[in-house]
Amino acid sequence: MAGKADEIQALLAPTVASLGLELLGVEYVPSGASALLRLYIDVEGRQVGIEDCESASREVSALLDVEDPITSEYTLEVSSPGIDRPLFSVAQFARFTGEQARIQLRLPKDGRRRFTGRIVSAAGDSIVMRDDTGEFSIAHDNIDKARLVPDLVALGLAAAPKPGGPRGKKSRPDPAAAAAGDTDASDKA
Repeated sequence: MAGKADEIQALLAPTVASLGLELLGVEYVPSGASALLRLYIDVEGRQVGIEDCESASREVSALLDVEDPITSEYTLEVSSPGIDRPLFSVAQFARFTGEQARIQLRLPKDGRRRFTGRIVSAAGDSIVMRDDTGEFSIAHDNIDKARLVPDLVALGLAAAPKPGGPRGKKSRPDPAAAAAGDTDASDKA
């Protein structure tokens, strides 16, 4: 369905740009007799507001009614990219070099279709990523879906992990040390 999404994006991008917005990408998901058409918009220098989504939706709906690129019934959604921003182009990957991304491939690479890692570079038609196994290159046209993985701690939306491991295990007193009279400061009065 990437072909249809690309066709719709090329049709709608100038209209969205005329509103002072950027059309980041289009998702087209047919389902039986209907479809979902989701547009992701962005604006430089500030966050996308509900007014931006409403004005883009109005203008895009009018254009879609005239051009009629989707023959079935469809639902139109206009959305901000959110903190787990989808990545549609090589330029968008390049913009977020150093960030973590989750990628789903159309065709498996090394027996896998899903990867999570840091974006090392993006140029031409390939994305270089790094994960626990090392660096690897992915052809952009083999990417089905890609999203940034937000650092919730850095964004202040999650607490930092507690020391002592993932569960924040408390250390237990050593029974031998306790028998020898070595206790921790909280036991002393």
